[in-house]
This record gives sequence, structure tokens and C-alpha cells, in this order.
Amino acid sequence: MENTSGGGAGAVVPPEIDRWNWGAFLLTWIWGIGNGTLIALLMFIPLVNIPMWFVLGAKGSAWAWQNKRWNSVEDFQRTQRTWARWGIVVPVLFVPLLFGGIFWSVVSTMKGSDAYKLAVSELQLSQQVTEVLGTPITTGIPTGNIHVSGGNGQANLAFSAEGPKGKGQVYIEAVEAMGKWRVEHAVFEDEATKKRIELQP
Repeated sequence: MENTSGGGAGAVVPPEIDRWNWGAFLLTWIWGIGNGTLIALLMFIPLVNIPMWFVLGAKGSAWAWQNKRWNSVEDFQRTQRTWARWGIVVPVLFVPLLFGGIFWSVVSTMKGSDAYKLAVSELQLSQQVTEVLGTPITTGIPTGNIHVSGGNGQANLAFSAEGPKGKGQVYIEAVEAMGKWRVEHAVFEDEATKKRIELQP
């Protein structure tokens, strides 16, 4: 059969390649740019983007054949198989990176909060905690939640604390009023003995 690739919308598409294209479906606009199929950029238009996934999967092979010159059917098929493999690999890599970025953004926000800084300060000033942990004391990643509305807020956080002699967990409740945070309640729990030490604000 004559090589009709790159002949535009009227070019005859070989039946052996006119089938579902996983690369187009999974990589959408990235695949579109690489295969000369710029209609894939409709993925950036709200409401249109969702059906475009399936349109690209169904019509992608035909459009790529018509829009770009290929050496042969075999060359086209080999290239599309590579796109399909990348279509699996990219999401597998991207999803952990995305959620990892969100996680560290949240952690950074919590560690930078006045509520967390106040609790760490009280922890390090506590003579009782120093006797249990020794110095220097290092603190871990905080978990919990911080809610702020205007100049008022509330925080409930927990984080680990460790020193040369031991380790434990810190729990704090803090409130913000008129733009100023204060610790309402904070305790340190020794991991070994489960003894709790009140941290005085």
C-alpha cells in the first residue's frame, strides 16, 4: 500500500493502524504535540477536556498518520507502542511526585506556623523534658490541623521530639486571637515510661 502518511485529513489510513491509541489516551496533549496532532490541545478547555480523552484514544492513530509523515506502517506502530509505554510510566512517576509535593507543602506550612514554633520553644525551655531527653532536642514532622480565619485561628498538632537520652511525642492545642498565637495546652509524653509532662505556656 502507498505510504499516505502526512497527507492531511483526506489521507487514507491503513486499517491495521486505525485502532485505539493508548498513548494518545493516556498522554493527551503531550502525545498530540509529539505526533503533530494539535487538536489534542483542546484538553486545556474545561468540559471539552473530559470527552477529548476518549476521542483521542479512538481517533488518535488516524490523526497522527494523517498529520505527520512516517517512514512506514511498522515505523508508526513501533512509535505508538513507545508512546503507550510512556503513557503508563509517566502517571506512575507523576502521581507520587504530585502527592509528595502536596505533603511537603503542608508540612512546611505547619512547621512554619507560630503555633508549632511556640510549642517547640516551650518544649526546649522545659527543664523536666531536658532531663528526660537530654540536649540537643530535635523535633519531627508535625501532624494535625491548623484553621485560620482572618486574625483568629485554632491549631491541634502532634510531633515527635528526640534527644540523646530518649524520645517522645508532643501534643499541643493553640489558638490565635487578633493575629497573635498562644499555646492553650501542651504536653510531652515520654515514649519509654508513658509519663506526661505539662509544658507551661
